Amino acid sequence: MQCSPTGPRKERARLTRRTGRPRSAAADAAILDATRAALVELGWGKLTMGDVAARAKVAKTTLYRRWAGKNELVLDAVAVLFDELELPDRGCLKDDIEGVVLQFAALLARPETKTALMAVVAESTTDDALRTRIREAVVERQKRLVVEGRQRAQRRGELPPDSGGAEGAAAAARSVDLIFDVIAGAVVHRALVSGEPVDAAWAARFTTLLLAGLRGLESRD
Repeated sequence: MQCSPTGPRKERARLTRRTGRPRSAAADAAILDATRAALVELGWGKLTMGDVAARAKVAKTTLYRRWAGKNELVLDAVAVLFDELELPDRGCLKDDIEGVVLQFAALLARPETKTALMAVVAESTTDDALRTRIREAVVERQKRLVVEGRQRAQRRGELPPDSGGAEGAAAAARSVDLIFDVIAGAVVHRALVSGEPVDAAWAARFTTLLLAGLRGLESRD
């Protein structure tokens, strides 16, 4: 009977299996760029891992070492675009919100963002695992903007501070979730569903409405 490695040999084998060949950030970026370009040109239905590999000048095996399939690859390609969003510091909460709303709308106006986002959302209606990954890779990551905005407004005295303890933390989390849903839902619907412009005037009206509800929500929580 053949024994499994023990001691240092076993540890070296475990580390080798876990780490393997180190990933290249430049290669990952090239692959994600190629994915977005291919998706805009070919559409979701015709896009294949082979198309992406050819455009990125890598082997298909390189893709499959990183992503299980097309769904995961396209999701990562769009998720990194949302990581570009930043909350500007314009001196007051209203102006900060208007700034990030306009950034968000500009991002959605880019063909690669629009095509990739609508494709993965459509696929997620019949793929629960993909829906979970969208929530983790896009929604949860971008809630950082709401957390930052609330904390900044609280420091300025524009919003009441969170109450302490577990109950206060839970109330803050509920507020963050709701604020994110309202902003993301409104901007995505207007830009991608209604096809109406998200310009400075609309952003100002939307933010005024949002703040009226937000202050009532925060004071009640």
